[in-house]
Amino acid sequence: MQLRKFSDKKSLASAAAARAATVIRHSIAERKKARIIAATGASQFEFLEALTCTADIDWQRVEMFHLDEYVGLPETHPASFCKYLRERLIDKVGIGEYYLLSGTDDPAHVMKEVGEQLQREPIDVAFVGVGENGHLAFNDPPADFDTRELCIVPDARKAQAVKDCFEATASPMAPASALQNHANTTVYLDAASSSRLSPAIFVEQIK
Repeated sequence: MQLRKFSDKKSLASAAAARAATVIRHSIAERKKARIIAATGASQFEFLEALTCTADIDWQRVEMFHLDEYVGLPETHPASFCKYLRERLIDKVGIGEYYLLSGTDDPAHVMKEVGEQLQREPIDVAFVGVGENGHLAFNDPPADFDTRELCIVPDARKAQAVKDCFEATASPMAPASALQNHANTTVYLDAASSSRLSPAIFVEQIK
């Protein structure tokens, strides 16, 4: 795992989007397609804006999976993550194939259906965030690490969660700390969210 620190959310988003675009282009060049997982929430706003403005990505060759959704929430609801992804990513760039998690269908059926599609081939890149209680997606503490990278964390409200997840030993009480065990994870932090971390932990600090 690598931690990179940026002065603000905009520079963080630009760097994360540039790296994401590189991975997507490489996957398309190598395998004629790219498989991505996209998260939602306020921490992803600037990143998705930067990513969707990136040139030279053949979005028709991108297969997207949805990370989390509220059970019982229809896509027409303003808080729907399906709605969020359609507006901020899918419809904006014309993604070729996507799998959204329906909040109104039977959860067991949705998990089985999307899970089977996820396991068909490796995922090239996942865009995820860390919650204020250290959650990763809807895996709140205490998390199950045994259940079947590019991580973006802006804002001061995430500072304690960031410290708990990345400066201490991995623990189910800080679900996103599981990212420490993934060799190909990069965590993008701004000055506010990284304010409680020791400077020595970073591989790169960009002012």
